[in-house]
Amino acid sequence: MTKKVVNTSGKHKTAIARATVKEGKGTVRINSIALPAYGNELVNKKISEPLEIAGDDVVSKLDISVRVAGGGTIGQANAIRTAIAKGIVEYTNNTTIRDAYAEFDRSLLVSDSRQKEPKYFGGPGARARYQKSYR
Repeated sequence: MTKKVVNTSGKHKTAIARATVKEGKGTVRINSIALPAYGNELVNKKISEPLEIAGDDVVSKLDISVRVAGGGTIGQANAIRTAIAKGIVEYTNNTTIRDAYAEFDRSLLVSDSRQKEPKYFGGPGARARYQKSYR
């Protein structure tokens, strides 16, 4: 018999997080670092929001491992919490948890859609223009 494994992803700006949720003892690892040791207090609190909403009885039966890259610390934290929330909802198929996430913060279930604007002619970037000289 094969064990159930769920892979999900979360994005925020340029940060991308990929979470793997499977049956286990309740450990949460981010880039192979345990959650309590990862990041500062604010980042840690932000990441643990979906775990607190789901409840200890659900989370204690799951092992969650996350790989995250790109962006800054808060962008990565937002991507991680989205990936974790999506993974828990997909693994448990529990509509009450999904509704609780949606009521708390919609970005727990929906990835950030922002993308880089393309560079246009007449300037060094998307919005900046080359400097003009009159004489």
